[in-house]
Formats: sequence, C-alpha cells, structure tokens
Amino acid sequence: MTDISYTPVARISELALEPSSEGGMASMDAAIGTLLQLTRLGCVYTEVAPGETACPYHVHHAEDEVLVILAGEGEYRFGGRLHAVRAGDVLGAPLGGPDYAHQLFNTGPETLKYLVVSSKADLDVLEFPDSGKFLVSSRLIPGTARSRFFFKGRTADMADDYDGEVTERRP
Repeated sequence: MTDISYTPVARISELALEPSSEGGMASMDAAIGTLLQLTRLGCVYTEVAPGETACPYHVHHAEDEVLVILAGEGEYRFGGRLHAVRAGDVLGAPLGGPDYAHQLFNTGPETLKYLVVSSKADLDVLEFPDSGKFLVSSRLIPGTARSRFFFKGRTADMADDYDGEVTERRP
C-alpha cells in the first residue's frame, strides 16, 4: 500500500533552496531525488549566479550524469574543451577518467538554472584533474547527510600498496 503522505510531484517554483559555498564556488540547490524518495537515481535542481560555478572540474568513476539547462547560458567545460550552452540544452557527463571531467560556468547576465540527474552507485570515486585530488564516498546513511565511508586525498600522496603492512605472521 502506498504511503498517503508521499507526494510524487516536486514543483521547482516551490523548492526550498539551500546555499552551497566553498572554495570560491557557490550555488543554491535542492535535492529533488531525496524529496521524491528515489534510491537509485539522483536529481538536484541548481541555481548559479552570473560569473559563478557550482563545483570544481571533476569526473565520476561510477556514476553517469545528465545536466538539463532550464534557464540562462554558460560554458560547459568537458574533457578540456569549452562548449557554449543555453536553456534547452542537455549535457552528458558519462562516468570515466580525466577525459570525461566536466564543470559548468554561468557566463550570462542571468541566473543559470539546471537539473542534474545521475545514476547512484553504492560507491563512487570522484577525480579532480585540476588539483590532483580524489574523493571516495559511499551512499548516504538513511535520514542523514553523511556517507558511510568518505575519504579525500591527493594522488601524489599515494603510498605503496604494502607500505606499513605487517609482514610477519601474527595471531
């Protein structure tokens, strides 16, 4: 039986947007996928002010993304190339390596509004080619904004596979 309190409709004009600001990047976001109780599909509504970007240049190794431009215009940095984009465009961000890294900038005079729809892997690795960083995260703990496992690092700091491992037999 369906929970009668569940609403399968999210109206963008009524979403409660949350500010996100870190490292010189800023956006207003609403987690529509969470609101709609989706478990294997992510969907986020994002607004970015003129001259801003919401996130760093990155690529997912286990999740595909599609960005749907609803309003405004910008530049889509993908695999080292820039693509002019505007309302009505649909942008692909397949999982992969650095050649599939992506970032969206608002280059227009109006707020850039878009949806990000993504597959949701149980474990994802994000790579940030500009900074040489990576992030490994697992799915969120239900009812929280925390992952079961979350780790950030730099590829330059990688230790040898056996560094610090015990080599003698122990009980």
